[in-house]
Amino acid sequence: MLRQGVKSGGFGLALYLVATLSARADTMTGALINAYQNNPQLNSQRAVVRQTDESVPQALSGYKPTVTAAASTAQQYTSQVAKVEIPATPRVSAHPDYPRLSQGISPSSLNATVIQNVFNGFQTANRVRQAESNTSAAREALRVAEQTVLLNAATAYMDLIRDSALLELQRRNVEVLQEQLRQTRDRFNVGEVTRTDVAQAESRLAQGRASVLTAEAQYARSRANYRQFVGVEAGALQPASPVDRLTPRRLIEAIEIARARHPSVGVAMFGIDAAVLQVKITEGSLYPQARLIGSVSQNWETNFPNNLQQFTAFVQGQLTVPIFNAGPAGASDTFSAIRTAKEAVGQKRIDLDTARDAVQANVVTTWGQLDAARAQILATQAQVASAEIALNGVREEARVGQRTTLDVLNSQQELVNARTALVTAQHDRVVASYSLLSAVGELNLPTLGINIPLYDSMVHYQQVRDAWIGVRIPDGR
Repeated sequence: MLRQGVKSGGFGLALYLVATLSARADTMTGALINAYQNNPQLNSQRAVVRQTDESVPQALSGYKPTVTAAASTAQQYTSQVAKVEIPATPRVSAHPDYPRLSQGISPSSLNATVIQNVFNGFQTANRVRQAESNTSAAREALRVAEQTVLLNAATAYMDLIRDSALLELQRRNVEVLQEQLRQTRDRFNVGEVTRTDVAQAESRLAQGRASVLTAEAQYARSRANYRQFVGVEAGALQPASPVDRLTPRRLIEAIEIARARHPSVGVAMFGIDAAVLQVKITEGSLYPQARLIGSVSQNWETNFPNNLQQFTAFVQGQLTVPIFNAGPAGASDTFSAIRTAKEAVGQKRIDLDTARDAVQANVVTTWGQLDAARAQILATQAQVASAEIALNGVREEARVGQRTTLDVLNSQQELVNARTALVTAQHDRVVASYSLLSAVGELNLPTLGINIPLYDSMVHYQQVRDAWIGVRIPDGR
């Protein structure tokens, strides 16, 4: 069955034994869906986007009034002894008197104040636009995270298939070496070979068993990686195919698409927008500031007994014209802050160039890896076919005494090495196709034709954008 798998040369790693597939076989599509739904790294990035969404209503609060209310009540008791001179009368001579005056009052008040910004140098409008740019950048960062998670899941899937095939290949090799050792011992017993031939066969068998242990360790590691990236334990994996049909046909076309539409480029572009708006926000502090203040108050027994009740209402307009603004205490002055913000814009534009160069380099690299993997498959297929013919020939020659046992063992090892190279090349072929799709910026479930409900970040954005009150988030917490 191994030999048939090698000759087929299918990109789905035909060396992986179909007989091991159970009724609950996993597919690449299922693995990608599980990763999309369960990967904690991706869920964490979605939470980051939801946090960033809240910056928009926070910026919109600059359009809303500030309303405060206060109430107070007290209990006041006063007791006073006064000295009063009583004037003389015909019957009573003048003398002092000490009357006691006591009173209790309950002064109370209610007041409400409303402050409404009328003009603040367009700072609120620019803060809203900046928050929306940051939210858009967070969505692009989420796309980057989605691509990373999907690529990691596809790579882990193919790693597990490769290492399972290599483990089976090494186990088959041990079986062949055991049979070779048995035959060598039989020939030694009849005097056809020497003790050296037996020792060589025993040594190669020990080496094969050590390779099995190494392959088992690598297989266990790949299963752990699969669990980490996909989010579920691996079952029996079905072969997977490359996704070349989804990638551009020419390298120059792939570069143009990546430089224009890759999500990491989108993050950098929205970063420029946010930096430009920060310049405008800082410049807005140099504009006149206007606001309205309204207040009403109701007081009781504040000046008993002369004033039992008092109601007051007023409206005030304030206009502040900055002459020189040194900024908050301990901070640089506004003019320096404006210059700093402008330098940040220049930095963000350089970051955009860096991002475009990075995605272009990644496209060129993965394109070359994919081409190399295609050629490697053809070369290793020819290598396997030649190694099989050579092994059969060496065995026949060894039977008639023209080849030694070492020649047979070396030929067997060459075949194992060739099959290992073919399995690795088939793995690299599929992984390189997914890597190229990711490098272009199109590795997502819709592009792959996987139709499941997708996470829509705009739902949460619309839920919180115009919310005025409430501390519960949309999921009810």
